[in-house]
Amino acid sequence: MNYLPRALERKFLHMNGFFKAILITGARQVGKTTMLRHLAEGGKRTYVSLDDLAARVLARSDPALFFQTWQPPVIIDEVQYAPELFGHIKILCDASDATGQIWLTGSQQFSMMKHVHETLAGRIGIMTLHSLSHQEISGVLFADAPDFSLPALRERQRHVLPTDVRQVFENIWRGGMPQVLQADAEQRHEYYNAYVNTYLMRDVAELGGVTDSLRFGKFLVACAALTAEPVNYKKLTEATGISQPTAKTWLHLLEGLGVVYLLAPYVNNALKRLAKTPKLYFCDSGLAAYLAGWLTPLTLMNGAASGHFFENYVITELLKSYAYAKSPAKLSYLREANALEIDLLIEENQRIHPFEIKKSASPDYREVKKFALLDKAGATRGCGGIICMSEEAVPVDAQNCLIPCALL
Repeated sequence: MNYLPRALERKFLHMNGFFKAILITGARQVGKTTMLRHLAEGGKRTYVSLDDLAARVLARSDPALFFQTWQPPVIIDEVQYAPELFGHIKILCDASDATGQIWLTGSQQFSMMKHVHETLAGRIGIMTLHSLSHQEISGVLFADAPDFSLPALRERQRHVLPTDVRQVFENIWRGGMPQVLQADAEQRHEYYNAYVNTYLMRDVAELGGVTDSLRFGKFLVACAALTAEPVNYKKLTEATGISQPTAKTWLHLLEGLGVVYLLAPYVNNALKRLAKTPKLYFCDSGLAAYLAGWLTPLTLMNGAASGHFFENYVITELLKSYAYAKSPAKLSYLREANALEIDLLIEENQRIHPFEIKKSASPDYREVKKFALLDKAGATRGCGGIICMSEEAVPVDAQNCLIPCALL
């Protein structure tokens, strides 16, 4: 298939002129290597993958000789397999004022990131690439994350197709792995089957010491069944027969590999009895749909879990937008002990933007009344609303709109 431009390219190239080394993290097969090799086209940058056993052995045993063999400027793929390289990368960075000489890819595995932060602080830029977003697949890339004011939403609407629920669930079911975009249902099924049984099982064995592949497979399925719900270790242990400490270790391993995303609970001392448990989302909805056994987009759209999968889609689309944006934002959710919940809070520039997420073209406007809880917390509210299946942005009140999911 033809190369699809990635939204991260802008940020990567901007930071490449500032940092001496760049690390792109993210799950397997999301396109990290493809993007870097595309950006290196026409240059003299060498490439080496530490998936190659001989290169890995050399990197771990003799980093100096490794860099004599593959001299900067260089792309080093899957660097998590040789943390011994980081000390020598520091030496190379300190010996030259040149920026962008070393491009690295790797899964954001915790022990690797510890080595990076300890050894290369101030010398390396770290960015995360996710599977393809709706923007990237459609070829309509916006320069920054959404502005949720009505005029900005209407301006963005001029560049996108109207929301179509069938297309949305086709996107959710298919996911954003580059290799499945043109695949039929049978090919997609076999792709995700191979993804789980080769890449994931190998990585959890090598990086996390997980040897019980049968129970880990059940654990993945149990996680998919809890998509868009607060993490429930009791349910995970009952479904897999493992202990709660093991469930916590495995979940954090999946988070480190870029497979799942844990949305943090909102914290505010003015509000009592707030939920303290994160909510579980899959970074690629296609993988979650495969694990949960949804065989077609139509059955997923009409199934009992459709609302949860739509929420997963919205959260991860916004996660991608802010990962690639010029300005950072903090994402969280709010749930009180009496079950009052705000699905998503986006905190940026000292303002909190509240959102409900509804798989409906005409959701109940009264949903926004619960946003007043933030006033009680002393927070400064920004524009928000209800992210839904509406075809166009519609004002609900002075601060909130119905926001078509196509605009994310």
